[in-house]
Amino acid sequence: MEPFKKISSIATPLDKVNVDTDQIIPKQFLKLIQKTGFGQYLFYDWRYEKDGTPRKDFVLNDSKYKNSKILLTRSNFGCGSSREHAAWALLDFGFKVVISTSFADIFFNNCFKNGILPIKVDEHILQKLFESKSEIEIDLEKQTIRNNDVNVSFHIEPHWKKILLEGLDDIAITLNYDDKISKYENVNRTSNPRAF
Repeated sequence: MEPFKKISSIATPLDKVNVDTDQIIPKQFLKLIQKTGFGQYLFYDWRYEKDGTPRKDFVLNDSKYKNSKILLTRSNFGCGSSREHAAWALLDFGFKVVISTSFADIFFNNCFKNGILPIKVDEHILQKLFESKSEIEIDLEKQTIRNNDVNVSFHIEPHWKKILLEGLDDIAITLNYDDKISKYENVNRTSNPRAF
């Protein structure tokens, strides 16, 4: 995973509540065997007509949000099934941050594990961000959200903050304990040689 850096971007406003993982990445696109390639299918049923032409009225098809790295959305984002593909699709599309008032628990954790920063804010702040037209700066180290209309702090658990700042996936986290694991194995190898 890439270490999370300070992000400055215009935000894409997805003004919907209870967006489930089936809408984020529909089931028919879960056949890929790697984590990449899912971005083209993000919100597929909302982005495209049945014949595959882009819907002009869907926000992701608006050219002004083409390089957006921040997604704004309403409450209970990522509900539904626990598919990790939802986080993969958002990241592959280019989103590094998702801001909402609430997230489904499994989706929330999947974001961190895949290099996406999910930020919870209260409804008043979220509404200000939806109404703002200026770029938003997200500073993970300082835990701040800033632009012309908003200047607030956000909460993040220290464990998740470290993972994002250092770009650690599950394997890298385990390798941080390599010395302790080796020491444990050596002690057990001596005291219980049949186990090895």
